[in-house]
Amino acid sequence: MVVVIRAQNGALLYRISPWARYVVRDEDKVNYDWVHWNPPQSYIHKHPSPKRLKSLRIYESHVGIASPEGKVASYKNFTHNVLPRIKDLGYNCVQLMAIMEHAYYASFGYQVTSFFAASSRYGTPDDLKEMIDVAHSMGITVLLDVVHSHASKNSEDGLNQFDGTDSCFFHSGYRGNHQLWDSRLFDYANWEVLRFLLSNLRMWIEDYRFDGFRFDGVTSMLYHHHGIGTGFSGDYNEYFGLHVDEDALCYLMLANHMINSLHPECITIAEDVSGMPALCRPVEEGGGGFDYRLAMAIPDKWIQIIKELKDEDWNMGNIVHTLTNRRHEEKYIAYAESHDQALVGDKTLAFRLMDAEMYTNMSVLMPLTPVIDRGIQLHKMIRLITHTLGGESYLNFMEEFNIGSHSLETQHIKGKCLDSLRTAPPCPGNEFGHPEWLDFPRIGNNESYHYARRQFNLTEDHLLRYKFLNAFDRDMNRLEERFGWLASPQAYVSEKHEANKVIAFERAGLLFIFNFHPYQSYVDYRVGIETPGKYPFLYPFACAENF
Repeated sequence: MVVVIRAQNGALLYRISPWARYVVRDEDKVNYDWVHWNPPQSYIHKHPSPKRLKSLRIYESHVGIASPEGKVASYKNFTHNVLPRIKDLGYNCVQLMAIMEHAYYASFGYQVTSFFAASSRYGTPDDLKEMIDVAHSMGITVLLDVVHSHASKNSEDGLNQFDGTDSCFFHSGYRGNHQLWDSRLFDYANWEVLRFLLSNLRMWIEDYRFDGFRFDGVTSMLYHHHGIGTGFSGDYNEYFGLHVDEDALCYLMLANHMINSLHPECITIAEDVSGMPALCRPVEEGGGGFDYRLAMAIPDKWIQIIKELKDEDWNMGNIVHTLTNRRHEEKYIAYAESHDQALVGDKTLAFRLMDAEMYTNMSVLMPLTPVIDRGIQLHKMIRLITHTLGGESYLNFMEEFNIGSHSLETQHIKGKCLDSLRTAPPCPGNEFGHPEWLDFPRIGNNESYHYARRQFNLTEDHLLRYKFLNAFDRDMNRLEERFGWLASPQAYVSEKHEANKVIAFERAGLLFIFNFHPYQSYVDYRVGIETPGKYPFLYPFACAENF
């Protein structure tokens, strides 16, 4: 099926409908084709959406790589093999990336071509509906990573030059092009564009039963400079002025107002690196209307510490400042790892901590080497202190994404991270220290799927120490489920001892004590507490077998 449009110069243009619900690409073709999806019996949802969560523990996922096999995995595979794993790990929310149809698989879904179509490379629309329905039956909230900050430059199977001009859906000229992402920028002042984007949000909620969205690239939307070459120190002059794109800001407020009015149980998350004030306050207060924002300084701090400092030089005060430096009336999502470092050839936390020994010394049949011992302990401590001190929600940002530095095909993704917007892709596996990076099939790697997969089977091998990291992640989430520190007020920090390398704080009626000293242990260590009383030991994963 096609839409035929006569351009201003009289030429006939053959386009896919912007509202197409199902598009497919034959193996011998470059472009996608619009297929009318109308099965005899559409999928009927059987389970209600979970109630709005107080403590949000998010597992971010990509359907296509969620398998140990070297191929594009399916919605069915995710339903039967990945959702039970997420449930067992104690996560109550899954955030799905790369669902909106994108012609280029290696763009990780950030170069959207068909905004109303669920990606057909994983299966049918009904397969996705079933996957969401099964997640709901497990009590798992499902969020969509929605890309309304820009669109692919594809014209024959995308929105670009839909009517033969550069101003249909987008700004004309220079303003309509993102110089780093090589993509088109929406004209949020255009009423038809607003109708298109708002109806897109409503379709994903009402047809597929998504429970909310993570809005990608919000920083790029908020400012005319798109965050390119711009630092944000927190000075209010950086957030209020002519450099703010008021049309885009109004669209985000309108989107959140619509979602909250029609579906108040839905959740929205802003991916903003700038720290725009009041972005997560209600629209009625003049805020942006988001429920959460990403605490994007935390993963940068951890990788900077591990890369640049010796263990004895870690600054406890600086760590605590980074984990607690947030506005008390706006909810932040804490996470321990970002994917920025991999885009410049760096490594995950686990890989930087243990490096090549992850391939040779993770067997329980071998002696515990100093490198593996230190790496496993720090991997656990970093994730736990981030979980307990860093925010009002926790996100497992999964594995890192690795791309070539000179490949033209990767410039969209690469530029996106250079913009400091942190929207390059991750994948499942960070919870157990997945030993390999992620690299999508492309010309630069001979279209290999070897690194576009996740080896969940490593956690099931009882002879490998990956199972300990996996068990720790599960126990950490279950402890939060029991005590609810994410839904509690910010922690009371009673100690940041630089010489002892000890951090102590209270939250949700619990006392947390972290000893980051590289070689000194303490007996009968005394700390001050805000709330007097007896504190029984609740560290269920400190058993010898978990190391």
